[in-house]
Amino acid sequence: MKNIFIILTILLFSTRLAAQAYPDRTIRNEVKFNMGLFLATTTLEGSYERFITDDMSIGATLYFDNDGSDYNGDFGIGPNFRAYFGYGYAEGFFAEAFGLYYSGRDADIPLVNPRDQEYNTFALGLGLGGKWATRSQKFSFEINGGFGRNVNPEVFQDSFMYRFGASIGFRF
Repeated sequence: MKNIFIILTILLFSTRLAAQAYPDRTIRNEVKFNMGLFLATTTLEGSYERFITDDMSIGATLYFDNDGSDYNGDFGIGPNFRAYFGYGYAEGFFAEAFGLYYSGRDADIPLVNPRDQEYNTFALGLGLGGKWATRSQKFSFEINGGFGRNVNPEVFQDSFMYRFGASIGFRF
């Protein structure tokens, strides 16, 4: 039993010493799955992010939902730009500007002409959040939220839209 304890202690300290003192800046890409949105609304949302510098990135989001009357419709795609304010490599507190094209339908569908309640719209917005990466810079966790304004809302549609998420990411 004592030998197992000694071996585990040596392994623990050797992995701590082998960890990188500085982040690997050759990792420039990240793919994310919005686990929080999936658990809350069964919406599948994935994102891609490309790190331009240590504290700026551009990205894209794509989501699908089986219910077009949900808060942001049944399909969406859009770009974003982020600025990070943390001390780590592309992590910490961030602010983002995003655009989002999405489609859906009104929850109160009339029996006469259901196509009148479908919409396709584009929104521009701002968001805030926080991102934390593992020491190896291979995995990340992110919490974010945002608020946008629909550029061309239908009469029955809200003028504002919102985004939120708790995402798990893989960097490469």
